[in-house]
Amino acid sequence: MNAMPALHTVRDATPADAAACADIYAPYVTDTAITFELEPPTTREMAARIATAQDRHAWLVLEDADGTLLGYAYGGTFRTRAAYDRCCEVSVYLRRGLRRTGAGRTLYSALLPRLAERGMTRAIACMTLPNDASLGLHRALGFTDVGVMHRVGRKHDAWHDVAWAELDLTAPNA
Repeated sequence: MNAMPALHTVRDATPADAAACADIYAPYVTDTAITFELEPPTTREMAARIATAQDRHAWLVLEDADGTLLGYAYGGTFRTRAAYDRCCEVSVYLRRGLRRTGAGRTLYSALLPRLAERGMTRAIACMTLPNDASLGLHRALGFTDVGVMHRVGRKHDAWHDVAWAELDLTAPNA
């Protein structure tokens, strides 16, 4: 396991972070089924996503002492119906080589309380399988497995299952 750099900062994302976030995300789109997007978003699209998340939820970035973005995590709309407005879907993406270093935990440890402060009561994670690193991270942070949808996404000429997990943001230890 690689160790996360000792000097790092978690902060709110700004539109100026869009290019770095898009750069981190692009290999997940092009090389994996971790996300079901088929084309990497442009810097402009990523800036719009950051702004949308910041409106009601949150988008945080992790940077090293030199200001290089190492990853990001965000909360966003889970479903559009009003009855779901206190639930949010969360995601974390890390620069290659930083999985299982504590970087994801660092980001989520800042993101989840922020979402609770903004009135969110439940965080939902959706993970394409297989993805042991993401499953392990979410379980370590207290997410509870709630189910698997089988063969719901097709990417790279293969069908993929999706696991769902939830975290009660109102619980004392959330």
